[in-house]
Amino acid sequence: MRFIITAQSDAASTPSDPSAAFDAELFKAYMRFNEEMHTAGVLIASEGLNPAAQGARIAVADGKRYVVDGPFAESKELVGGFYIIEVPSLDDAIQWALRAPSGLGTDDILEIRQLTGSDDLPADLLQLIEEAAPTWSADTWQSRSSGTTKHGGAR
Repeated sequence: MRFIITAQSDAASTPSDPSAAFDAELFKAYMRFNEEMHTAGVLIASEGLNPAAQGARIAVADGKRYVVDGPFAESKELVGGFYIIEVPSLDDAIQWALRAPSGLGTDDILEIRQLTGSDDLPADLLQLIEEAAPTWSADTWQSRSSGTTKHGGAR
């Protein structure tokens, strides 16, 4: 099962001081956690989101997309980063999230959501996916249902 773990600040917490000195040891703790998940074969992707970078929000009205202010109304809504992991169960995903370091101020809350897999979709929908997007389907859906992870290990 694949899960996305998103990190965001707690609205009740005090924002971290942007002028505070960089904490190299805290940063290394995050990198060691990434290394531990990678070595265990569960980490698919891990990225931080640059809070200073420009972004955009795209909404839909009357079947057409348009740009709206954003990406977020308030900084407390900002997602600080994410992990995508592949583990046997939600309980396993929770155990990994409980081991994650904290202290950046953008990761007070970790939300875990299961990603849709081919086993979650009916056969007729998988057939439509394969017909409409054969290359993407072969690289994504079919490889996931073959029983191996990107790291070559069994799921």
